[in-house]
Amino acid sequence: MISMLGQVMTGVADSVMIGWTGATPLAASALANSFFGVLLFFGIGVTYALTPLVAEADGARQPGKIVGALRHALVINVATGAILTLIIVGGQSLLHYINQPAEVVELAIPYLLIVSYSIVPTMIFQTFRQFAEGLQKTRMAMVVMIACNLLNVVLNYVLIYGVWIFPEMGLYGAGWATFIARVAMAVWMALYVYYGKAFVAYRAGFHFGHYSRALFNRMLHIGLPAGAQFIFEAAAFGFSGIMMGWIGTVPLAAHQIALNLATISYMTTSGLGAAATIRVGIFYGRRDKVALRTAGFTLIGLGALLMTAWAVLFITGKHFLPSLYINDAAVLAAAAPLMIIAGFFQLSDGMQVVCAGALRGLQDVKVPSLLIFVAYWVIALPLGYLMAFGLDWGALGIWAGLLMGLTLTASAMIWRFNQLSGRLSGLPD
Repeated sequence: MISMLGQVMTGVADSVMIGWTGATPLAASALANSFFGVLLFFGIGVTYALTPLVAEADGARQPGKIVGALRHALVINVATGAILTLIIVGGQSLLHYINQPAEVVELAIPYLLIVSYSIVPTMIFQTFRQFAEGLQKTRMAMVVMIACNLLNVVLNYVLIYGVWIFPEMGLYGAGWATFIARVAMAVWMALYVYYGKAFVAYRAGFHFGHYSRALFNRMLHIGLPAGAQFIFEAAAFGFSGIMMGWIGTVPLAAHQIALNLATISYMTTSGLGAAATIRVGIFYGRRDKVALRTAGFTLIGLGALLMTAWAVLFITGKHFLPSLYINDAAVLAAAAPLMIIAGFFQLSDGMQVVCAGALRGLQDVKVPSLLIFVAYWVIALPLGYLMAFGLDWGALGIWAGLLMGLTLTASAMIWRFNQLSGRLSGLPD
């Protein structure tokens, strides 16, 4: 959970420290991250194909399959990272055509290009992280995340505000700090797996050549739909940010703050989702249906409990928490009601992310991807648009639509896991 939280704390630190420079740079980072976040989370979703395969092979005690999974995952994930970077570089000019404030777009494009360079290092880090987590070795990812987030904060301070010999770079300084921190994460995690005593038996996973088309296909059949899950959800929140920009700079900045805080709670519960993938995957490999269902539903319940606590914090801290980001009365007033809605959707958010992790442990990703698409893009976003602009609810209407999407997703995911784990062929009763 701590390492998953660390994954987004880079963005949280950036938002807080950028917010101190003004509402326009904060809105520019929100706009850029609306696009960057969608593609980055797709890439991270692709890397998730490795964990259930490693966990299943570990449960079945088949080390040769673990080595093969790592070798093929490295190729898939680095190639995916390079393609996503090229998409951002080639598509940067699209920001001019989505009816956003001109001053925000002017700042957002150079920042977007800088952070896009961090995608490949992130994919390398994720590969070794997912590999280690599939073997139930989660501690080092936590250590790396904490250390590199501290590095990012220091670099933010130096590069955003201009300290000592360094120039004052503002928003762009935050982008370079993020890039440097993510390169450090990738190098550190790769060295840990290569030299770690627990992974000596799998060092052949670093060797190139003699690849299997069948294994590439199997991993892509898991990774691409898993990435689609993230892209449908992240794109929904990204498009909600675009709709906020249609309302104005202040609502967009308030949206960035509330969404940033909601992302913190989401990622802590994603740690339970990762645990669900690992434990369900291991019991899938052992063909133990009872333990598989017990692990899955226990972790879903823990997710609901944790998110209830986050909901209380968001609602009671609706004024204080946004004030940590910015000292702008208009933005703070706009953020407070969004924090209340964010509090209400915590329970659904927690259950759906843990349940999605449990389904990945069963290597079931295609149907959950379809469920997420329908919940957000067929129901939630159209309703949000109608409430925001048709009923003139403004920002509250957009977030009410997101609440509906999360609730529908959680309900569908729990139904899917219960049905699939209860009648999964090949497992004993």
